[in-house]
Amino acid sequence: MAFTTNSSGPMADINVTPLVDVMLVLLIIFMITAPVLAHRIKVDLPQPNPNVINPPNPLDPIHLKIDQSGAFYWNGTPVDEPGLKAQLAVIAQQTNQPEIQIAADDATAYQYVAQVLADAKSYNLTKIGFTDQGY
Repeated sequence: MAFTTNSSGPMADINVTPLVDVMLVLLIIFMITAPVLAHRIKVDLPQPNPNVINPPNPLDPIHLKIDQSGAFYWNGTPVDEPGLKAQLAVIAQQTNQPEIQIAADDATAYQYVAQVLADAKSYNLTKIGFTDQGY
């Protein structure tokens, strides 16, 4: 029960109608979304295979840098395109192939990177990564 006085000061009562409206809207939203969140999704996660033996010493990756002029650097040593193809052919003959990490300068034309990827694909190399180390 509220008592009123004849004073002309500010009203000290809080209007709770907007608060109740907001609370009812939130209640309805939670009532709608709660059943949706309660459904379980079955996920078939891969199980580890105990028969797989990891190699004891992984090979060091090969760093291939391509600068903006299109020059190739194989582990820091400059190499031309026929030399690069010869190096890729040597790696393709190995049973345990190391990863080739390609680092290209930001200003390098895409054709140089695409050519390296095409050459690697022609030798069936699959362990190729991209890095920004060195630039």
